[in-house]
Formats: sequence, structure tokens, C-alpha cells
Amino acid sequence: MFKTLPDFPWDLLAPYKHQAQQHPDGIVDLSIGTPVDPTPQVVRRALAEAADAPGYPATYGTPALREAAAGWLNRRLGVAADPGAILPVIGTKELVAWLPTLLGAGPGDTVAIPSLAYPTYDVGARLAGADSFAVDGLLTLGPQTPKIVWINSPSNPTGQVLPAEHLRKVVTWARERGVILISDECYAELGWDAEPVSVLRPDVCGDDHTGLLAVHSLSKRSNLAGYRAGFVTGDPALVKQLLEVRKHAGMIVPAPVQAAMTAAFGDDEHVEEQRARYARRRDALRTAFEAYGFRVDHSQGGLYLWVTRDEPCWDTVKTLAELGILVAPGEFYGERGAQHVRVAFTATDERVTAATVRLRG
Repeated sequence: MFKTLPDFPWDLLAPYKHQAQQHPDGIVDLSIGTPVDPTPQVVRRALAEAADAPGYPATYGTPALREAAAGWLNRRLGVAADPGAILPVIGTKELVAWLPTLLGAGPGDTVAIPSLAYPTYDVGARLAGADSFAVDGLLTLGPQTPKIVWINSPSNPTGQVLPAEHLRKVVTWARERGVILISDECYAELGWDAEPVSVLRPDVCGDDHTGLLAVHSLSKRSNLAGYRAGFVTGDPALVKQLLEVRKHAGMIVPAPVQAAMTAAFGDDEHVEEQRARYARRRDALRTAFEAYGFRVDHSQGGLYLWVTRDEPCWDTVKTLAELGILVAPGEFYGERGAQHVRVAFTATDERVTAATVRLRG
């Protein structure tokens, strides 16, 4: 039986959203990192051309999709991935929430998560009936030996990018104890001040992916959040275990979406265009927040700025809501976020410009 789920935190933000909506020029919503730019034409064409799909798709994904994902991993991240160890998933939030269960975690097991983290890591442990505990520094686990350790780089919410040297230490620690190490790399192509490193890169784990899984998404890099499209790869034995359970459970990516994913992983041009959009918005918002008196911490990668004025995060949320700007309070992601807010730069150019004008007075 799964453990009690936490209250949905975003409900607490509703009064501040209402306040921000009262601004004469409307709300600038920087609270949630949902893409707003068009889905690339190359992807939409592939989806439409595959729309005639009367039969059941393969849980394992088409060979073309697995080859495209493996090619992307090698080309963009320097990972020598086996196409046979790539498993498409129905959006990575679904995967994150169910991975502990699919990997056999249950009552009596523990799942270690970063002390500032995407809340679904904790939800996944609860759904499995396991316990989660937050660790500061990833290796400071003390005497506990969890069944699973989550890492996330670039981080949501902080944007911190973990270097290869650190990741090597984490891999060594996990392997010495027989712990499954899962790396959430959904922002892997969105490095700004540092290059994101995959846990599967040879200089991190050697030529051996044993005990390792990496999670990847098309939501951010390709504006496919509405398609629910991602994949998991790494240890072939673990991927096989996931595949067998997902076959029985009917966890299958629709055939037209698989075709769209294949096109997305085969095209780099649209990714560079989207990166350029985000870079402009990031630079504009960073300059404006710093001019208003904020300090930007970490934020080397991803889609967020992690900002503070060294005050309670809800005070910051209130101040910004009075300017018609909505941000996410840092405590949504852990106690260590109590004096920060997360600022997404996924709003349109027009809304980002509106925010910068308000912050500059």
C-alpha cells in the first residue's frame, strides 16, 4: 500500500496568482516551466504522417526510434548507448513516479533524493510504499544504504550542473553498495554556464552501465510536453526488467508519438533555435532580477533562475505578485529552498519583456 501523498503544493500559490492577474498589463507567469513555443514542423509532419495507426504499438518502441535516440545520445552527449537498452516512456513524469515500484522497491526500502528536488521523486517512493530521504551533497548518506539514489543535473529547481568528477564519485559509491543510481537528465541540452554531463558518459562510468539508468525527455528541448514523450536507458538488465513490467501494464507510447520522437531525435536544428530563444530570455530576466536586488545562485543549466534576496520565499512571492509576476516558492522543492524562488524563462518574449520592464521600474 502506498504511503499518503503530500498535498498538491501549487494550490498554495493560487492567491498570489490571483493578485498577479490584477496587474493592468496582466500576469507574467514564470512559476511553471511549461513550453510555450511552437512544436517543430519536422515533428508535426512525422506525427501527422503516422496518424493511420490501427494496430497496437510496441512497448519496446520501433527500431527506428531506438536507433534515433541512441544516435542522439552519441552525437550530443558523448554516450555510447545500445539501442537495445532504450525504452520509450509516456512522458518522464510518469516514469519518475513509477520507477521505484517498477524496480521492486517497497515497504522497508529507502529512496535517496536531492535535498532540493523535483517533488515527484518523493511521490514515486511513496507510491511504492518505500521511504524517501533528502541528502545534502549526494554522498553524505551516512550508514544508510538506499535501494535507489536519484540525481538530477542540470537540477530542477536550482539549475546546478554536476561535473564529471563528482558524478564519478557518486557512481563509485553506488556500485560499491549495489545501489541503483538514476540520473534525471531531462535538461541535458540546456547548459549555459557549464556543460551538462550524462552519468552514462565513458569518463564517468567507464564502458559499463551496470546499475545505472538515465532519464531523458523531449518536453523541453523540442517543445513536446503535450506529446508525453521520453525514454530511459542504461543498464540493459534493468531496462529489460522495466520493459517486462510495462508490457504487462500496458504502458505504451502511441505509435504516432513514437514517429514524432524519431523525427525529433534525428534533427538538431530545431534544438539550436529553441536554445537561442531560451538564452535571450534567460539573459534578459537575469539582468532584470539582479537590477532589482536579487542574487542568482547556481542556474548554470536548465530552464530556471534560482534567485534570492535572503528573505523568506513567500515574502519574495508576494513582492513579485504585486508587480504582476508569479514565481515558484523555493520551499516547494525542499526546506533548503526557504529563501529562494524559482523563475522559469519559458514565457513568451512579450511576457518576458513585460517582466523586465516592471522589475526595472
